[in-house]
Amino acid sequence: MGSLAESVMEENYSKPPGIRFMERAKKSSLSFKTYQAIVLIVTFLAYASYHATRKTTSIVKSALDPQTPGVDALKFPWQRHTTQESSRLSWMLKDGWLPFNGPDGTAMLGQLDVSFLFVYAMGMYFSGHVGDRMDLRIFLTIGMVGTGLFTALFGVGYWANVHIFYYYLIVQMMAGLFQSTGWPSVVAVVGNWFGKKKRGLIMGIWNAHTSIGNITGSLVASILLKYGWGWSMVVPGSIIAIIGVLVFLFLPVHPESVGANHDEDEDEVFTPRKEGEEVTERLLRSDREEESAVGFIEAWKIPGVAPFALCLFFAKLVAYTFLYWLPFYISHTAIDGKYLSNEEAGNLSTLFDVGGVVGGILAGYISDRLGARAITAASFMYCAIPVLYLYRSYGHVSMTINIILMLITGVFVNGPYALITTAVSADLGTHSSLKGNSRALATVTAIIDGTGSIGAAIGPLLTGYISATSWSAVFTMLMGAAFIAGLLLTRLVVAEVGAKIHQLGGSPRSRSPDLEV
Repeated sequence: MGSLAESVMEENYSKPPGIRFMERAKKSSLSFKTYQAIVLIVTFLAYASYHATRKTTSIVKSALDPQTPGVDALKFPWQRHTTQESSRLSWMLKDGWLPFNGPDGTAMLGQLDVSFLFVYAMGMYFSGHVGDRMDLRIFLTIGMVGTGLFTALFGVGYWANVHIFYYYLIVQMMAGLFQSTGWPSVVAVVGNWFGKKKRGLIMGIWNAHTSIGNITGSLVASILLKYGWGWSMVVPGSIIAIIGVLVFLFLPVHPESVGANHDEDEDEVFTPRKEGEEVTERLLRSDREEESAVGFIEAWKIPGVAPFALCLFFAKLVAYTFLYWLPFYISHTAIDGKYLSNEEAGNLSTLFDVGGVVGGILAGYISDRLGARAITAASFMYCAIPVLYLYRSYGHVSMTINIILMLITGVFVNGPYALITTAVSADLGTHSSLKGNSRALATVTAIIDGTGSIGAAIGPLLTGYISATSWSAVFTMLMGAAFIAGLLLTRLVVAEVGAKIHQLGGSPRSRSPDLEV
């Protein structure tokens, strides 16, 4: 039986070289808490680097097409700027870069963005399916190195003097495909190491990597832009590849991959047995089929996956519309009778991300305390509706009111988005219906975030059409999307409320309902 356990462990996981080196230097195994700290730090750096490379293209746009301010929103083929305001960087950007500085330059830049987002969304499904069938440490390393390669290849076009649009289009699509490996992998790994008890709070704090990555990518790309726009792509691409090597060296995918003893941390890590069941080590099962990766269709059938995936579709639609269009909206809206410059609008829009960090932590903490993910997510989405209305109606009154409302909007828009893509995905990937099989985390995460990413692409797309007529109509669309997002969780909310009523009535129910419907 022992040889079976060893063979399963060797087949599914391998101890990272860096961990082996640390243990040899220490001459003893690392503590379980140390492993958890390593997991959080390495995955935080990994996904922050994903977002840093994703953000660079929005900065480089100002170099490719000087008439397109670098902090403006995502451009689409039907959207053309008529403003005559020149960029502050125009003296160093010269005449832009063919073919993006021509009459169709704005449309081409928009096509790059939309292509990236749709390939990213479609690749998410594929990545989760593959991720649950191989060592996630290797899979994540391949994804990060591939992302770095194609991000750098975009910048290589600067020195290679490439002026063929389809070169940049194909490179961006490939970058989107490799980017899709990141989220399912990091959530699956963190989910393997942290159980439900504090998962919401821990992942809420950990999810700050998104904003840190966005800010870092913007700063690095902006600083390097004056040396040539190619550097703004090559350097971030090199950074994520280097961090990918660190992932290969130090990331323990699962406690069993490093022989970690988590008996003393029973509540902190996923365990397949239910209350009252006999204690059995998962690796010692003789039934190997139980540990086979869960199929794509099977994952969709897990209770809670479909409603949360569809909810995230609309939640991300709202969040990414703000991500891509908020700087543009601010710069074209008079605040206290004055219009902000593109640079000032871009800086002000970062407060939405600040609110998002607070929202992610708050949603995670509340859901942990209540033991109710669906109630928390739905409540945040419903609260976002009046907040969106207030921001549209009163955000222009003064700078102070605009800042306050923007922060609050970030809290309620990004809170449920962060909760669903982290703690909820991890919960469902270790659902009781899987009977102890933990090899579904990446697939479930990919299904949920992949579905959400389709909404992330559609939201900005629709905004390009609707904003030409009325920004009030855009906000009406966003409020409607927030309402539908909350509505999609109704059955889960009812189930969680029912569980709480049973608890109050003394019925022997578990502390946290397992998202049953």
